[in-house]
Amino acid sequence: MAPAAAAAHSHRNTRGFPVSNEVTRRAFLGVAAAGAVATAFESPLGAVIGSEQAAKAAWTMNATIIEACSCTMFCPCYFSTIPSAHSHGSGMSEHFCRFNMGYRINQGRFNGVALDGLKFWIAGDLGADFSKSGEWAEITFEPSATKQQREAITTIVPNVYPVKWKAFSLGQDAAIDWTATKDRAEARLDAGKGGIVTLRRNPGMSGDPTVIANLRYFGAPRNTGFHLMPNETHAYRRGPNAFEFKGTTGFMITYDITSKDVTT
Repeated sequence: MAPAAAAAHSHRNTRGFPVSNEVTRRAFLGVAAAGAVATAFESPLGAVIGSEQAAKAAWTMNATIIEACSCTMFCPCYFSTIPSAHSHGSGMSEHFCRFNMGYRINQGRFNGVALDGLKFWIAGDLGADFSKSGEWAEITFEPSATKQQREAITTIVPNVYPVKWKAFSLGQDAAIDWTATKDRAEARLDAGKGGIVTLRRNPGMSGDPTVIANLRYFGAPRNTGFHLMPNETHAYRRGPNAFEFKGTTGFMITYDITSKDVTT
């Protein structure tokens, strides 16, 4: 979406519910707990941010992400709120960061509910300056995700991404394939029909990964470093915001966060 067209708007998600404008980071994922808040998309902005009990829950999450975006390597969004510029044939350029995140939870608990092995997908566009707002985002769960697990994700993940969204939606449940080695990583949403990220290890001075250490991953207080892996293909294939890029930013990262890290 060009900056000139970046006025706040509303749309309908893939399940036909109206979606509110200028959604806060907590409301974005709060309404995605389909089992917990069945009428969330019909509620006023801010009315649904997860249950009070969920907000007070004790939780831990250690997760690994296969991530890619449209920015040139390495994504400037970890040093600034202005993504890479993309030129058009007319000589004009616009800034955006269109991303895919294939999540796998390694270990996690939410009020005693196990999150180990749960996978979900987040796609979106941070827009021209995400300190003001991101353009859009969509989260998709695997069909096997339980009501309790969805509520866990809607409570935990907003603490990692301090972004407001002009539009958001809940994608139709779909299987997520997720495989990774030190040399290659691949995530597929709905067998690639919904989205795909394929990454290859950056060639360094040895056969080990090239790693950026001591760089914060948004709101997560701890991570094992950004393992640089430029993407071979990075595409989201659902809805009017579908996109595809090749050879742009890609990496894997494992981060850790707990409810004790979050200040209220």
